[in-house]
Amino acid sequence: MKQSRITAILTVAGMLAAMWVFEIIDTLPGMRLDQQFGLRAWDASAPWTVLTAPFMHANFPHLLGNSLPFLVLGSLVAFSGQGRFLLTTLIVAVVSGVGVWLFSVPGVPTVGASGLVFGYFGYTVLRGIIERKTVDIVIMICVIIFYGTMIWGVLPQHPGVSWQAHLFGFIGGLIAAYALPRRESTRGITPGGAQGGYYAP
Repeated sequence: MKQSRITAILTVAGMLAAMWVFEIIDTLPGMRLDQQFGLRAWDASAPWTVLTAPFMHANFPHLLGNSLPFLVLGSLVAFSGQGRFLLTTLIVAVVSGVGVWLFSVPGVPTVGASGLVFGYFGYTVLRGIIERKTVDIVIMICVIIFYGTMIWGVLPQHPGVSWQAHLFGFIGGLIAAYALPRRESTRGITPGGAQGGYYAP
């Protein structure tokens, strides 16, 4: 599990690095990656943009604002292991993307990693309640203390900010925390034949 966690955290860092590379490329003459790979509501011609839109950003300030919370919250989710992190990311991206596709203004591309950020936030909070393990509860408390105010981002507040991505990303994180299997303690047999217990992380 330790190796899985390290791999997952490196995956988070790699995803963030990819976002910066794409934004740098997008500044080159003639490049409009955010327009090409952004998610447009009610446009059924490019369903794959559900997965590409989180990697695109409108500009460097937009990307900079998402970078630290993505790295921190993503790493906290990655602490559960590579498989769980990837499944959580997929669930959040799809639920957030579908919400944006259904409820955003048609024709306007939506880009940014904030849907994933809100999904990771929702996942870490609900996981602490569901798992009831010390480490998950500590993570939940720290996330609420440092990022709790971001919950207001699920409400319409500022023009040009996709509250739809925030709201449905958060819902996607809750779904992932609830739907993915709990890490239960598993019973084993000791060499002497007696029942023994061991922790399966």
